[in-house]
Amino acid sequence: MAEQSDEGGLERYLGNTIREIRLNHGLTIADVANLAGISRGMLSKIENAQTATSLEVLSRLAQALGVSLATLFRSYDVRTGSAQLVKNGEGMEVVRRGTKRGHTYHLLAYDQGPKKTFEPFLITIDHASETFPIFEHPGTEFIYMLEGCIEYRHGQNTYLLNPGDALTFEGNIPHGPEKLIKCPIRFLSVLMYPGSPEA
Repeated sequence: MAEQSDEGGLERYLGNTIREIRLNHGLTIADVANLAGISRGMLSKIENAQTATSLEVLSRLAQALGVSLATLFRSYDVRTGSAQLVKNGEGMEVVRRGTKRGHTYHLLAYDQGPKKTFEPFLITIDHASETFPIFEHPGTEFIYMLEGCIEYRHGQNTYLLNPGDALTFEGNIPHGPEKLIKCPIRFLSVLMYPGSPEA
């Protein structure tokens, strides 16, 4: 159903919505007009946004169409918003400082603004490296294990992570893989950065 909020947009939106529901139900203008107790000419004008109508008539039309009055307004003036879809295997491969061969990072969303709020990575470790990367960064990191088994260090502590385990920690404390126990290893890593200070 079309989203409209400009002047006269409500009449166009309601007309389009009523016509769409009517056609989806296989009803003619005569069918709906008779059920709603209005003339076919009036219904035609409503559908073509050539006249405004009362809530009482809209309520009768909704009843004739077998829907609630709220259904007629459901998608009116709804903000479109935005979403970013990254299909399977299409995440941008990035190189993180200190990573070695066998460590693959796929960035799953790309911030468009000047300040990043978060970065979600799918990390794959195919085989053990001789040295493991150690990271420090602002904000909070969330890890969710998908495959394999890893011992992960955060500061003075180590954590054994198996599929389904989640680990959340402060990013400014040194952290990274301590021991790769079962490869291949795959986990989601979401870096959440602190909000920008108010100007």
